[in-house]
Amino acid sequence: ARQTGKSSLLKVSYPNAFFIDLLHTEKLIRYKREPSLLRQELSSPHFKNKFVIIDEIQNVPELLNEVHWLIENKNIVFGLCGSSAKKLKKGHVNLLGGRADRFELFGFVSSELKADFSLIDILNNGYLPGIFSVKNPKRTLKSYCDDYLKEEIAHEGFVQNFSIFNDFLEISALSDTEPVNFINIARECGISSVTAKNYFYILKDTLIGSFLPCYRKKPKRRTSAAPKFYFSDVGIVNYLTKRFDLQPGNPLFGKAFENWIHHELRTYLSYKEHSDNLSYWRLSNGVEVDFIVGAMKVAIEAKASKKISYHDLKGLRELKKEYPSLKKRIVVCMEPQARFVMEPETTEKRKKTDGIEILHYSLFVKKLWSNDLF
Repeated sequence: ARQTGKSSLLKVSYPNAFFIDLLHTEKLIRYKREPSLLRQELSSPHFKNKFVIIDEIQNVPELLNEVHWLIENKNIVFGLCGSSAKKLKKGHVNLLGGRADRFELFGFVSSELKADFSLIDILNNGYLPGIFSVKNPKRTLKSYCDDYLKEEIAHEGFVQNFSIFNDFLEISALSDTEPVNFINIARECGISSVTAKNYFYILKDTLIGSFLPCYRKKPKRRTSAAPKFYFSDVGIVNYLTKRFDLQPGNPLFGKAFENWIHHELRTYLSYKEHSDNLSYWRLSNGVEVDFIVGAMKVAIEAKASKKISYHDLKGLRELKKEYPSLKKRIVVCMEPQARFVMEPETTEKRKKTDGIEILHYSLFVKKLWSNDLF
């Protein structure tokens, strides 16, 4: 996504690479006018560098044909960086199928921030690296949302009606972490459900958010079919919904907490190149479990509560009935002490644990990034 630090990471990681910045107006115009210049320059006998970085590649998609030729004929290795797959898909360009590995850079996670990590700060300000270097994060978020989310997406011609898309952004942010109902959102925006769905896919293709599918493998009971949608940065959600100064005990703090757990899990699975997919589970009666890792490997419930009650465990218990092979169940919360939940009913003198583990969020992310959860 935009402003996650892609360019900075590439420059630091590969200081000797030949760097082409397509945000540079002169270079942008030059290569856009004549993409073959790239092949001519890199094929020159005077060019000795075998690693080339092209930043903001989506600004000149035509360069991908030249990149393809240079990979095949000159054995040059490329680092191609961008923040919008929508531009590439829209142009029906060469996507280097089978010749490129895809990596995604996310906002900060707990293991990167270490001692600088603060749950209150990150749930209020979000995960974008830029917020940690400014005195006024709300101003930075305003600029990000107004200049990029609204202006640039509209400028690129992804949407026809800027005013309606602006309304859609605010309404879709209100449904962050919730199953998507395209019909209801379309009705509130005054658009068709097809347009609403297309708008969500614009957010997905510009890496502003992602869908979380519902787990439906051989269900015994009727489950939801609708995916959830999570914005990639909770600070964006806060700005669009005008929710500020979130504190524990506030229901909106709980929604932000769930978005953060999704962010940690999704980033972990991506960075560790896990084959496990992430999904959620929901019965038609509304009983739900927030996250399922893999094929019922781990079930995770996010609760921003200092005391987990019996009612909070209903989804995890129902899920175990549905899938007895489920290996591990976890509640991530704000309870200070880790524990296993005891069975609520038993005739034995000594109660047994029912296998649900209660973990403070700091211990959960520590175990996650230590590869100690699954």
